Amino acid sequence: MAKEVATPKAPNAVGPYSQAVQTGNTLYCSGQIGLDPATGKLVSGDVVDQATQALHNLQEVVKAAGFEFDEVVKVTVFMANVADFSKVNQVYDQFFGKAKVLPARSAVGIAGLPLGAQVEIEAIASKAN
Repeated sequence: MAKEVATPKAPNAVGPYSQAVQTGNTLYCSGQIGLDPATGKLVSGDVVDQATQALHNLQEVVKAAGFEFDEVVKVTVFMANVADFSKVNQVYDQFFGKAKVLPARSAVGIAGLPLGAQVEIEAIASKAN
């Protein structure tokens, strides 16, 4: 049975979707952009600031579901400018670089993101049986 996960510590969804959905021991997190949950606006600054905020938001959603960030097994990173890959990768490393097992990951450049964001990050987490 699917269970919706929501936390005020991450931005409200900007459309008709859940912040995350848990089914059994698996958590599917919707993409997070660099929105400040307090203001609902994109953080000012460059892709580094937005990636940092997006990962903080994602971390809060994972935590709200009772999962640890170390239980993230798959991440997808969407970038409005694929030339930002190395900058986003440096931020990503700050959040995942010390994980016991690094998550599988895809990183893609796309034509545009909601609200003019520069990066969006989604994840899947799984608890061991």
